[in-house]
Amino acid sequence: MNEMKQILNRLFARPSPSKDDAKQRLKILLIHDQVDLTPAQLEAMQEEITAVIQKYVEIDRENSEVRLERGDDRIALISSVPVRRVIERGGERGAVPA
Repeated sequence: MNEMKQILNRLFARPSPSKDDAKQRLKILLIHDQVDLTPAQLEAMQEEITAVIQKYVEIDRENSEVRLERGDDRIALISSVPVRRVIERGGERGAVPA
C-alpha cells in the first residue's frame, strides 16, 4: 500500500515544478477521471497485481511501479516490477527452478 503513496508523492511533490511537470500531473488526473479510479482504488489494484506476481517470482517492491498512461486512443496500465528471482514451485508441472 505504501508503495503507491510513494509513487504518488514522487509525482506530485516536486520542489520546483516546471511547465512539463504540471502537464504530466494534469495528464495523470485526467486519466484517473476517465477510468473512474480513485487513488485508493489504484493502490488496491497495485497491491492485488503485486500479490499475484509474488506467487511466481520474488520482486523488489520498493522499486516497483504501476501507473496508468494515456495513448492516442487508449489508456494503458504500465508496470515496472523488478524481479529478484523465480520462486521454485515444488512438484508443479512447468515449475521453473530458482
